[in-house]
Amino acid sequence: MDSFEQAWELICDYCKSQITGVAYKTWFSSLKPISLDFTNNVATIEAPNEFHMQTLLRGYSDVLGRAFETVFGAPIRLSVTVPQAAPAKKEAPAPDDDSYELTFDTFVVGSSNRFAHAACQAVAAKPAVLYNPLFIYGNSGLGKTHLLSAVSKEFLRNFPDRSVVYVKSEDFTNEIIEAIAKGTTAALRAKYRSADLLLVDDVQFIAGKNSTQEEFFHTFNTLHEAKKQIILTSDRPPKDIATLEDRLKTRFEWGLTADIQPPDFETRISIINRKAQSMNFSIPENVSEYIANRLKSNVRQLEGAVKKLRAFHLLENKPINVATAQSAISDIMNNSQPTPVTVDKIIEEVARTYLVTPEDIRSQKRNAVISTARQVSIYIVREITQMSMVEIGETFGGRDHSTIVYAMRQMEAKLKRDPHTKDTVEDIIKNIRDR
Repeated sequence: MDSFEQAWELICDYCKSQITGVAYKTWFSSLKPISLDFTNNVATIEAPNEFHMQTLLRGYSDVLGRAFETVFGAPIRLSVTVPQAAPAKKEAPAPDDDSYELTFDTFVVGSSNRFAHAACQAVAAKPAVLYNPLFIYGNSGLGKTHLLSAVSKEFLRNFPDRSVVYVKSEDFTNEIIEAIAKGTTAALRAKYRSADLLLVDDVQFIAGKNSTQEEFFHTFNTLHEAKKQIILTSDRPPKDIATLEDRLKTRFEWGLTADIQPPDFETRISIINRKAQSMNFSIPENVSEYIANRLKSNVRQLEGAVKKLRAFHLLENKPINVATAQSAISDIMNNSQPTPVTVDKIIEEVARTYLVTPEDIRSQKRNAVISTARQVSIYIVREITQMSMVEIGETFGGRDHSTIVYAMRQMEAKLKRDPHTKDTVEDIIKNIRDR
């Protein structure tokens, strides 16, 4: 293994296979590998904050321990650190792995993304003058996060004394939950409302979460009135986010809305060649065309195929030909299949929406919010998994068959008479299936 960073990719892959997608995105995706000391068998990783570190150690240390042992073939002791206090004016955490590559120079422009790319360049040069907010939407893997990173870097080049805050909407929700629990909402507001550039990824996930929407509404207003630039990304336009509050939909459409579509053939070829070039790697034309003809809808998959092809060549001495590309694509396609929707994943998303915990939903607590969240969870579990009522009852704290039937009937009746609940349930189901 050449570096801890390379090993970390394998460790992350193992963890993804052991926990739900929601848990991975919430607690693992923002971790950073710091150092690996083979002399003392200690690996050091960094969590974004103290709360994150404590939750990770309490709930997922076993998973990480198994992952390290699987990758290195021996037990490795884990040390988790948090960043030291940073100056007020600092670039936001990188929005993605390999973020050093995510600039305007490395973004491959084609007919499918030219408008969004041009809009991002414009706001990086003249923030809060032309398009505020800038709302970019499109399916996963098409380059939205790349553009956010590119804007961040260009903005700080142009305005080095200003601040950038980047956040995934799920992390924003988690920070609100933490701030409410710890009584630190003033500090949270100061963090976001003092930004000169606010970048929010996957903003569709705040829909249906009342406290999150309330906080974000006031944050948006504060920044917009102060003429600070806001950029949002989503998998769909504001009007199609069913349980997003109307006042937020209106504000999201105040500026410019730009979509990104899947790349055409020529753009896919350019993406493959650009990625290979960045890795000091040459791919024959027929191999590039083979990959481009089979991976058509996701930039991330195209880049992943190049990485896998290079790994086969360097580590296994395989030739760079169509046969090797076929193996690389097969791995990429298999790895990119949606993970099975689990009960845990459903309960975690419902809990996030209603600002309760998964433990609350499975408990015997009976307050109104928890009871509603529990009924919604039961209904969605039944709709998505088609588990039997008895199996669902066992999953929800050993409840009997009649209790589950009652919850289902209550939800079915409520969905018929309450459009808001219906929209909330549909958005939760869409969010679960899109992860």
